[in-house]
Amino acid sequence: MNDYVELNVRLTPCNETMTDVLASLLANAGYESFVPDDGGLVAYISAKLYDADLSGVFDCFPFDSKVETSVTMIEGRDWNKEWERNYFKPIIIGDRCVIHSTFHTDIPKCEYDIVIDPKMAFGTGHHATTSLMLDRLLNADLVGIDVIDMGTGTGILAILAAMRGAGKVTGIEIDEMAYVNAVENTKLNNHSEIDIRLGDASQLNGIAPSDLFMANINRNIITADIASYANAMKSGARIFLSGFYVDDVPVIRESGEAVGLKYGDFTERDKWCSVMMIKQ
Repeated sequence: MNDYVELNVRLTPCNETMTDVLASLLANAGYESFVPDDGGLVAYISAKLYDADLSGVFDCFPFDSKVETSVTMIEGRDWNKEWERNYFKPIIIGDRCVIHSTFHTDIPKCEYDIVIDPKMAFGTGHHATTSLMLDRLLNADLVGIDVIDMGTGTGILAILAAMRGAGKVTGIEIDEMAYVNAVENTKLNNHSEIDIRLGDASQLNGIAPSDLFMANINRNIITADIASYANAMKSGARIFLSGFYVDDVPVIRESGEAVGLKYGDFTERDKWCSVMMIKQ
């Protein structure tokens, strides 16, 4: 089972700007999901990635606020049952794509129907960054192109790319539980031809350059690995990036331009952001 750490941060005083900045800093440290409230926020990270030393986060926190933290270990469980118990509902993207689990019965008719049975706590499409990436895929011409999905998670982006007519689709995932889940989800959606690989950016070696590269991870991983991403792209290929805040766009842009990626545009939702760049 995939264990998680729940970090509860209390801020005194506290406001929305403070929790937004803190969530951004924690996202850069590998935290995957955030629940803000009037007194701070709760953040979640895979137990494998958890580091008790948070000085690197709070040293960068630019507000004069008292910070108190507590940590709770959340043991791995059957996340399908957890979400069913908490009324996890189907997600509709742009009235064109519906994402649901096998336990759902009341499902609207959409052009693209994706079945996701998650074995981990995050990655179903609820997060703004995943929705932003799905929007990009729904509005892109994917027929016949080769796609690489870095940090594929549940496989949701790779599956939609295949459904929309992409040629060779490769997904790479560093977390073993997520990797197994992505393989299962490709089969659930009758797209077992999607090549799901276990590992980090080193897995890009030996894969033919892509026409479209995707990475919905976090700012620090993207900026550290973006040269490898660029090397795995054809000239003229696009890259869709997400997993960071609007305030991070200049950093993402600078790192991309340093490796020959021309800035295209960005989209945003709930202060999260997706950037598109093109390889020169």
